[in-house]
Amino acid sequence: MEYTHLGRSGLSVSRLVLGTMNFGPETSEEDSHAIMDRAHEHGINFFDTANVYGARPGGGVTEEIIGRWFAAGSSRREKTVLATKSYLPMGDWPNERFLSALNIRRACEASLKRLRTDHIDLYQMHHIDRNTPWEEIWEAFNVLRQQGKVLYFGSSNFAGWHIAQAQEAARSRHFLGLISEQSIYNLMTRWVELEVLPAARAYGLGVIPWSPLHGGVLGGALRKSREGGASRGSSGRSAEMLVKHRETIEAYEQLCADLGEDPAHVGLA
Repeated sequence: MEYTHLGRSGLSVSRLVLGTMNFGPETSEEDSHAIMDRAHEHGINFFDTANVYGARPGGGVTEEIIGRWFAAGSSRREKTVLATKSYLPMGDWPNERFLSALNIRRACEASLKRLRTDHIDLYQMHHIDRNTPWEEIWEAFNVLRQQGKVLYFGSSNFAGWHIAQAQEAARSRHFLGLISEQSIYNLMTRWVELEVLPAARAYGLGVIPWSPLHGGVLGGALRKSREGGASRGSSGRSAEMLVKHRETIEAYEQLCADLGEDPAHVGLA
């Protein structure tokens, strides 16, 4: 496994990140634990989740699955760089969402409890909050860091301008600021190359692509369908994408066949 520093930080992470969004809704707890065991066997030390992930309203299920895996011991937690997120609604009340100091505090405490850990390595804003001032956000984050509950902070689904705002606000307070941005980025969705990637490069942020295989569409979905195998591209938005871009996907899979490479490997590369 190859490792790198996450952005300009000294934190060492595997170049492959284990995403856990389907733990619970699509993947049983037993299989989820087996997947995490397998990830460690291959040297993957970077796991990404979010408080909202899970089948029940308000989420939390995925973090609980990971927490029970940590509780099984064998230094699982110590070997893992743990990333989670907050912002999206976890309930029906006004302060159970977004990035107020109140919700940041409550959401972090709830995630720590579900994850059965005393700290989060990378705490990410799931989306930009246009109604909460950066002074409030960074003050709340700094309290969490001083308490030892969070070590690093990151963003997700930010525009380049949002990254600039966040970093300049952090710089004015002499804070480290963000060390990463998590964006949708794959061969079919490349808009982050316009401003997000240049902003991340300028401010020293690592970039964590989510949906690198576009929900399985770039993982050989058509071939798997022909062969009768399981594919994430057979339902939901992925199925719609296959219908809309079928010719493009067919050409992509043919290119991979000509190269003698698995489409998933080409997509990740």
